[in-house]
Amino acid sequence: MKSQIPVLIFVLLLSVGSALGVVYTRHETRLLAVELGALEAQQDEGLEEWSRLQIEQGWLADASQIERKAREVLQMRQPDETQILVIRP
Repeated sequence: MKSQIPVLIFVLLLSVGSALGVVYTRHETRLLAVELGALEAQQDEGLEEWSRLQIEQGWLADASQIERKAREVLQMRQPDETQILVIRP
């Protein structure tokens, strides 16, 4: 009977250690799930901003927008036909 007490204590310590391991692992899993959710939200925001920038880039690259800016801001104009010189090789 006395020889069984150390074995029982050892088994009890293993059980408590295993239970603590499970609790720790679940806690870490929950923390990582929260972090993953935050990172996914950040990724979604980045994708939204990228989409907006793609649309803005397309709008700014539109030829009519470039021509309007050239006329209004830079006060450029179409040259007369007499001022256009075509060079062919």
